[in-house]
Amino acid sequence: MKNIVILISGRGSNMEAVVRALDAEGWPARIAAVISNKPEAKGLEFARARGIPTAVVANKEFATRAEFDAALQETIDRFDPDLVVLAGFMRILTAPFVEHYAGRMLNIHPSLLPLFPGLGTHQQALDAGEKEHGATVHFVTAELDHGPVVAQARVPVLPGDTEDSLSARVLVEEHKIYPYAVRLFVEDRLSIEHGEVRIRETRDGAPA
Repeated sequence: MKNIVILISGRGSNMEAVVRALDAEGWPARIAAVISNKPEAKGLEFARARGIPTAVVANKEFATRAEFDAALQETIDRFDPDLVVLAGFMRILTAPFVEHYAGRMLNIHPSLLPLFPGLGTHQQALDAGEKEHGATVHFVTAELDHGPVVAQARVPVLPGDTEDSLSARVLVEEHKIYPYAVRLFVEDRLSIEHGEVRIRETRDGAPA
């Protein structure tokens, strides 16, 4: 039984998707904690209603990123995590923090990486005239939004799309691929070898 710790900053819709999938599909894992850097994060309410332990490490209480990351790491490690899941966690993490969780921390980013790292991805895709857009689950490395890719989902960019309409369509796909990737990890079918992602297939040749 693997312990999953999920980090959020807001509503935590991807956190909800992971929790619901775990419960519905009976993964060999449990959500050990949901932790936020913002005490007002709406996702904390969902977690508490589900009986999931929660914690807040407010970044505003720390003078530097290093001090915040050290406190966050201490809090995470109290829950003995096998996997740390970033679900809309809006903080740039320091290299020592990332290294501490190397190979066991996942993030989801709303673009088809390596396209459009950082913020404002949907508008960037529209401004660039992209024909398709999407989301990427990747292992976290010290370089922002550049870790090894686990899974991607693609959606067409439609005539008349706005940032909001495109974002909403991508989010639907995020809620599918993030639980998929987390399940691969907790079932020991996902790993990194020499910087490359390896997914162990099932007997019928499918990855899930």
